[in-house]
Amino acid sequence: MKVGDRVRVTSSVIVYHHPQHRPEAFDLKDLEGEVLAVLTEWQGRPISANLPVLVQFDKRFKAHFRENELTLI
Repeated sequence: MKVGDRVRVTSSVIVYHHPQHRPEAFDLKDLEGEVLAVLTEWQGRPISANLPVLVQFDKRFKAHFRENELTLI
């Protein structure tokens, strides 16, 4: 995956910070978004992030994922 790719969430991922469902659990499965970043380094040093793929779904909502939770469209 690279920045700008369109992706779909293929596994069940529960979040509590979705703007329209703030205090309750919300499943992101089957939502589509765009990859904003793939986190592999920080301040010039390599890192091993647990959730390295940052995806933006709309202007107000972003979430981090593992690569196996997403598929390219």
